Amino acid sequence: MFSPGQENISTSPASTKGPAKYGELIVLGCNGSLPSGDKGRRKSRFALCRRTKSNGVKPSTVHTSCTPQAAKAISNKEQHSISYTLSRVQTVVVEYTHDSNTDMFQIGRSTENPIDFVVTDTLPGGQGQADGPSVQSTISRFACRIICQRHPPYTARIYAAGFDSSKNIFLGEKAAKWRMQDGQMDGLTTNGVLVMHPRQGFIQDSKPGLWREISVCGNVFTLRETRSSQQRGKKVDVESNELVDGSLIDLCGATLLWRTGEGLSHTPTVKHLEALRQELNAGRPQCPVGFNTLAFPSLRRKDILDEKQPWAYLRCGHVHGYHGWGGRRNPEVEEECVERECPMCRTQGPYVPLWLGCEAGLYVDAGAPTHAFVPCGHVCSEKTTSYWSQIPLPHGTHTFHAACPFCIQPLGGDTGCVRLIFQSPLD
Repeated sequence: MFSPGQENISTSPASTKGPAKYGELIVLGCNGSLPSGDKGRRKSRFALCRRTKSNGVKPSTVHTSCTPQAAKAISNKEQHSISYTLSRVQTVVVEYTHDSNTDMFQIGRSTENPIDFVVTDTLPGGQGQADGPSVQSTISRFACRIICQRHPPYTARIYAAGFDSSKNIFLGEKAAKWRMQDGQMDGLTTNGVLVMHPRQGFIQDSKPGLWREISVCGNVFTLRETRSSQQRGKKVDVESNELVDGSLIDLCGATLLWRTGEGLSHTPTVKHLEALRQELNAGRPQCPVGFNTLAFPSLRRKDILDEKQPWAYLRCGHVHGYHGWGGRRNPEVEEECVERECPMCRTQGPYVPLWLGCEAGLYVDAGAPTHAFVPCGHVCSEKTTSYWSQIPLPHGTHTFHAACPFCIQPLGGDTGCVRLIFQSPLD
């Protein structure tokens, strides 16, 4: 059995292992690291830990348009504020004051200092995060902020929009905004921040919840008709912006998984995944056609085809070594071939190389890697494939579909996954 928890997880602020960990954010589709490598604030996984000094904020004074106090709040770079532009002549400014009981973490596409976790668009099929001027991102520069209580139970809440370098949030004239019954303002960002809380937590038997939109003030709404519509959805009073283990956060271009410190303590570690890989290879699975021994490459070589790489027919699940039929001998070309006939059972279907899922935080259990997602071929435990194959993930601005969490390629077939059939050695 795997060693419980990740080594750096602590549950007490006084722990000798470092500051308390509120949780971690994991970018779906990266499978353990960004293609160009994790660098600084741009990485595939981000830990939120208790800060040495609190930096949380909470709303305080509300100023109506064009008052000297409002102008001062906006221009003061030491004062957090949110500006709601109602018209060319009317702006409401809400001042925010320091909250010594909370820590704030900001997520977005911007590389400016206020952003703690830089996230860029993730492309399906494991192509990694899009970058460069040729790609027009749909992720906001200051997408959202997470406020964590500094004391147990370390509640984490999510809010749309983040404060910029001047400690301001500006909701322009075209942004959806409104005045609430208590006189406070609220609004939505252009493409929105969507959240889905699983029912019963991050376990195999959990069912997906409904996707909701989170407002700038942390209120919960049904989805807009289109992602950027100016008309907000209906307020959902019985739900909250509190993140739970397994909550999904969609920023319209990248989807993040929230794992709590407690949840991670029940999750396999990378060491455990490596032990499962070695155990699988120690069984010396064979290609039933070429009788050569197959072996999964090390987790560090997760994207490089190996001569011993297992391949599988994804309709029936039979595992083979690579073999070329009909004159095709190049594995790189063969990957593009859609339908192949399995020599074991004559079933026709996709024939692809198998890759181990390397991001341990996406596993719901520590089971053996017996199943693969269809059609990408990422391999993990049965319970993990069962869980993710029923989760609808936002795609583009208005559609949802289940996808492999390791590469976010849309799932196909009847169930989105297949049980793998390995042949043991004959000797």
